[in-house]
Formats: sequence, structure tokens, C-alpha cells
Amino acid sequence: MDERHLTSHNPAVSTSTGRPSMGHRRRHHTASAGYVLVLPYIAHFLTFVAFPLVFSFVLIFHRWDILSPMQWIGLGNVHRLLHDRLFFRALANTGIFLLIHIPLQIVIALALAVFLNQKLRLRGFFRAVFFLPVVVSGVVTTMLWDSLYAQDTGVLNNVLSSLGLGRVPWLTSPTMAMPSIAIMATWKNVGLYIVLFLVGLQSVPQHLYEAADIEGASQWRKFRHITLPMVNPTVVMVVILSTIGGFSLFIEPYIMTGGGPIRSTLSAVLYIYHQAFQFNHMGYAATLGFFFALIVFMVVLLQKRVVEQETGL
Repeated sequence: MDERHLTSHNPAVSTSTGRPSMGHRRRHHTASAGYVLVLPYIAHFLTFVAFPLVFSFVLIFHRWDILSPMQWIGLGNVHRLLHDRLFFRALANTGIFLLIHIPLQIVIALALAVFLNQKLRLRGFFRAVFFLPVVVSGVVTTMLWDSLYAQDTGVLNNVLSSLGLGRVPWLTSPTMAMPSIAIMATWKNVGLYIVLFLVGLQSVPQHLYEAADIEGASQWRKFRHITLPMVNPTVVMVVILSTIGGFSLFIEPYIMTGGGPIRSTLSAVLYIYHQAFQFNHMGYAATLGFFFALIVFMVVLLQKRVVEQETGL
């Protein structure tokens, strides 16, 4: 089979000139433009995701303080992790935060979403007010609540004193510090979950409520037997998102307590930060980071399966 025969049967090649056809050249230019447009994303992914991930994995097997050359220590960092009681204390603190934060956030967000889903005057204004903390910087809201929690000059304790009640050691008591941070984190994020619940509530078919009204069902029975089952998918999503967000607890204890008092608010992420940037234990911090990421993945996976089994989703 000669070259002329091949050219005449190839739609990408012009039969008259033997050169690529106009359509083929246009598709080639379109593909080239597409490759150029995705180059920034690929460069960003390689620089800020792939390279740090691979380099952090390499650090697991090394001792490195940034200033000195890396030293190969094999599984030394893993052995240190398994005997690090302070790290497991930080994990327990993070778990306590999640146990307070997640139920509190779901109950408040769902209650406010049901309230804001009614035909109210100034409904849009109230929705904006509750969502406002979400868009405010976490550093700003943390500093605001730090001043509210102040032992002697804070607004909360002044209000309690004016009512004849004693002052509460919000951030200075090992018992109160983590619940106080959980309350602040709930206030910061509840607006986002109100929006998610509102979307779920507005997808509930109205004829179900109309049928319940005909049967004389109370508001509680309608909420219990219609609203809750219909918003179950949203509950599952909120639980998973709250868990992932709660595991990343860092700014609040870093600014408000520094991990104290008596390390009662030392979160896992804050401990990893201390190891990396306070003590320059980069290899050990990388080991902690990978181990912590594995725990988060397993908890979220287990949580998803349990919630799906309970709700039948």
C-alpha cells in the first residue's frame, strides 16, 4: 500500500495537498490551548500538593531540623510516636472537643434552620446575621471571644456578676477551657450548617405537612415523623463536615490558651505545629501528620458507615 493510498483514506489529511486538514489543525490548536490553560493548575498541584506530600513522606525516615543535613533514622520517628504520651493526650483533647462541638452544632443549626424556614418578617436579615460569623476571619472571631471570656474584664463575667452570679474561669480552668472553645467554634460555624439545613428543609414535599394537618398532627409530631427523616441526608453531611473541621482545631487554642491550662486544650494539630516550628523536629512532625491523617480518615469512614446504617441511607 503506497503513501498516496494512505493519504486518501486519512480524514485528518487533505487529499489535495497531502497536508493536515483545516478541521484537524483546529482541533490541534484547541487541544494545545487547553493544555496551556491547565498548566497553572498542574504547576500549583505539583508545587503545593504533590511535592510537599512526597517530601513529608521522605521526612518520616529522617531527623531534620531545617538547618542541618537530614539524617536517616529508619523507623525511629514511628517508635517515638508510639511512646509519646503527650501526643495521645492531644488526641484525647481533640476527641473531647468533637464530642461537645458536633452535637451542639447540629442541634443549634437544625433548630435555627427550622425557625428561619418559617414565614417571618425580616427573615433574610436574620439569615444574614447568623451567617455573618462564617465569613469573618477565624483570627478575628477568636480574639473577640478571647476578650469576651476574660476573667476580670470580659463581658460574659460582667453580666454574670451583675446578675449576682460568680465569675466563671472560662479559659483558665482545665475543666472549662475546652468546652469554652467548643462554644466559640460552634458560634463561628453554625451559620454554614444553618444554610445546609435550610436547603434540606426546603426540599421536603409540602403535601406531607398538609396531610399531617388534616390528621391533626402537632408541630412536634410533624417535626419528629416528617422533618427529621427527610433531612437525614443533610444530618449525615453535617456530621462528616463537622468531624473533619473539628479535627483541624488549631487557631482557637493557639490564640486563646496556647494549649493550656495544664495542656487541657492542646489539640493534635497544635501539637504537630509545636513539633515542627517550635522545636524544629520536622521528621517527627511529618510522622505525626501522616498518623493523624490516617486516624481522621478511619474515623470519618467509620462514622459514615454507622450513620448510614442508623438512617438507612
